[in-house]
Amino acid sequence: MMGAPPPAQKRRLKFIGCEIIYREACLLAASSASLVDVEFLRKGLHDLETPDMRARVQGAVDAVDPYAGYEAILLGYARCNDGVVGVTARDVPLVIPRAHDCITFFFGSRAAYRAYFDEHPGTYYLSSGWSERNVQEGVDYSTPAYGTQGVMGKLGLAESYEQMVEKYGKENADFLAATVGDWKKNYSRYLYITMGVCDESSLIEAGRAEARKLGWHFEERKGNIALLKKLFEGPWDDDFLVVPPGKTIIARNDEMILDVG
Repeated sequence: MMGAPPPAQKRRLKFIGCEIIYREACLLAASSASLVDVEFLRKGLHDLETPDMRARVQGAVDAVDPYAGYEAILLGYARCNDGVVGVTARDVPLVIPRAHDCITFFFGSRAAYRAYFDEHPGTYYLSSGWSERNVQEGVDYSTPAYGTQGVMGKLGLAESYEQMVEKYGKENADFLAATVGDWKKNYSRYLYITMGVCDESSLIEAGRAEARKLGWHFEERKGNIALLKKLFEGPWDDDFLVVPPGKTIIARNDEMILDVG
């Protein structure tokens, strides 16, 4: 009697991404037909100076075992203030969505995000990742994740008002808070994007309460996981950049956003 045939070999993928999409990426990795190993870097890399973000992403790519049999390394990042520009594929191809920032991931496409963005200026976007991955307790979405290492920190704006008073004096602290430190003046509304991967009711209510405190409009909108799903499952069509080994991600100032150089 012949034995059962060996199971078909599944393709292996490595995912390296921002923890902003932690829940979504874990869900997609768990449900994928491929074997996907996941790794997350702390949120807020785009708050660092561009060479610093690039170095951290490149370091994660370089640490991937070239003999692990990965077909590709999936990057859960967008252009992100040019933080991925200059990242080079080593022995394994890189796959990255063509997007300016991670908000595109929650809308499901560049077109959907652009349409909303154009119609709703002054919007600060929230999701489970943006809400849960804050470094401080409570709802303070302005906290720079990398503290004094980031651009805001180097400008002295990662400190609390009390810390600025102690360091610079009240008059100077008031000036900083009222000018360059007052990022909220550019916004008038929160949009919470639900992705349906967990119970988000408490996060939504926290965002709604913060909006009331600031006098902002609050909106809740159902997101679309389609773009992230394509990252994990394919096809890697024009929505993605595939970077062959030895090639580097470069920027484009058109609708393609990223290219190979």
